[in-house]
Amino acid sequence: MKTIAPRFRHLILLFLAVTGALLAGAAPASAHAALTGSDPGQGAVVQQAPKQVSLTFSEEVAMSSGAVRVLDPSGKRVDNGKVGRLKGTTYTVGLHAGLPDGTFTVAYQVVSADSHPVSGAYTFSIGAPSKTSAVVTDQNAGGGVVGTLYGAGRYVSYAGFVLLVGGAAFVLACWPRGAGIKPVQRVVVGGWTALTAATIALLLMRGSYTGSGKVADIFDMALLGQVLQTKTGAALTSRLLLLAAAALFIAVLFGAYVKRAEDGDKKEIKDLTFGLAVGGTVVAAGLGATWAMAEHASTGIQAGLAMPVDVLHLLAVAAWLGGLTTLLVALYRAPSIEASAVRRFSRVAFCSVVVLAATGLYQSWRQVGSWSALTGTTYGQLLLVKVGLVAVLVGIAGISRRWTGRITASAAAPETVGEQRTDSSDTASSEGSVSSEEVVSEEEVVSEEKEPVAVAAGGTNDDPRRAAQLARQRAAMTTAREKRVRDADPHRFGLRRSVLAEAGVAVVLLAVTTVLTSTEPGRTEEEAKSATSAAQTQAGPLSLKVPFDTGGQDGKGTVLLDIEPARTGDNTMHLYVQRPNGKGFDVPEVKVALTLKAKNIGPLTVTPDRIATGHWSASGVQIPVAGDWKIEVTVRTSDIDQITVSKNAKIG
Repeated sequence: MKTIAPRFRHLILLFLAVTGALLAGAAPASAHAALTGSDPGQGAVVQQAPKQVSLTFSEEVAMSSGAVRVLDPSGKRVDNGKVGRLKGTTYTVGLHAGLPDGTFTVAYQVVSADSHPVSGAYTFSIGAPSKTSAVVTDQNAGGGVVGTLYGAGRYVSYAGFVLLVGGAAFVLACWPRGAGIKPVQRVVVGGWTALTAATIALLLMRGSYTGSGKVADIFDMALLGQVLQTKTGAALTSRLLLLAAAALFIAVLFGAYVKRAEDGDKKEIKDLTFGLAVGGTVVAAGLGATWAMAEHASTGIQAGLAMPVDVLHLLAVAAWLGGLTTLLVALYRAPSIEASAVRRFSRVAFCSVVVLAATGLYQSWRQVGSWSALTGTTYGQLLLVKVGLVAVLVGIAGISRRWTGRITASAAAPETVGEQRTDSSDTASSEGSVSSEEVVSEEEVVSEEKEPVAVAAGGTNDDPRRAAQLARQRAAMTTAREKRVRDADPHRFGLRRSVLAEAGVAVVLLAVTTVLTSTEPGRTEEEAKSATSAAQTQAGPLSLKVPFDTGGQDGKGTVLLDIEPARTGDNTMHLYVQRPNGKGFDVPEVKVALTLKAKNIGPLTVTPDRIATGHWSASGVQIPVAGDWKIEVTVRTSDIDQITVSKNAKIG
């Protein structure tokens, strides 16, 4: 045990280090729905107070009462708290009447369709921008201590699922005799315990995770009641019910199944194996569906196909990594393991990798969508890391397959790994792992049994303490002998090392996968960026060339109109009136009107001031919202000669 424990300690330390590093980076910014539009928009200046504020997201979101708040310049709420759905992914909240001029703050905190919290804030102004004392301080959804704990709970739940499903599959499909091995039983039961505990913890933390982010709210039963009515709450509750069925499965697998095997009734064993396989597959698929139906696969394109594909992906991961962990435990802790079991698992692992490749390719296309998103988004970069880790894992698995082949070739006479007998010299030279005071030779044990023992006063029975000591000695000798036999097989030793390396990579892979599931998909991120950039202002000033002809003397010319920066909010306008020969000249009057028909805004009249011959200017020109504006320029060249010409331009 002394040589085994350090290796497992190193694995645990690796798990903690990687999990801590990755979860530390999984801040609340990893939301999956993005705000792609709003009315009024970010930085917009409107002349009249709107009756409502609308927000458009990249996907459906869950809105609760108070999910959207509108604060006036003094920080007072001016919304009525009634959030409604306008159409598609656009949501609205009504505003009170009689709002003052100034800058207003819109704060939102919602939950995306794939269960992740989304929060943010922006400002717009009525009349003109002003100073604001509104402060949004309680947007802690998905972050802080609760966010870290929730991320750790997600990792533990994935790990528990892998151990539970993969360990049970390894026993049924590869090594039925393993059902009676205590260390193997601990793997499966440990997986069930971890998944159950993590699910309960996630259910309790869910309300705080998507809300205030306060640790005290974890135990708020009112919040728990609200969580149970959500899609994620239903998924977690379903998972607990399925885990109750899984507990029954485990009881039969390690109870009745082992007993039938000991009795040697082959027909009953075959029937029970078939029943366990069918029932276990149904429960495992149901557990996988609790993730698929509430997270990434449940939203976006082709959701109907993505959910079953996601379940297959999870089952393949569990069969590979969970079976790998169980094999590792068997190689280190079980007295022996049949070469045929190792060979069967090698085939199961190969099939799992094929399924992973197929389902992973589809999921990658669905969640990333483009080469630019693969390299230019956090999701894509994490996906590349995951692919690299899988490649390393497959490479190490190839080494394990070679060791498996050698074991199979050397196990012809009996077909068990580690059952070869060693002579006394081998036994003496093998490394020991138990304390010297517990280990005695077989001759000493026999002599102790034959040797008269002290008798209690007035009795004839053996001293129970001496009997217990002899029992401990025999157990220690048996353990030491089994370990020496295991370590004496070079093929088994090589397989143990390669499987241990696989397990180490698997720990990192599972941590990356956990962070990946809480990161905004590359496709969504790019679509949100595209929508946001389309709604934002164009780069640089807007320049228009508008010819005119009033019909009178000296009535022909061109107006050059520049608007800078041509964005929502404050703008500066310059007009240059030129004759056909390009020289500037003065006219009695020139003015501009802006109209946005799509929003029924305007005409907004601008009367610039003359600052030089043929040059007029106006500052503080307010563009309230982005859109395709109609720009009308009126030029008067005499008391009776006047014309209005227009052009359309995209502003903001």
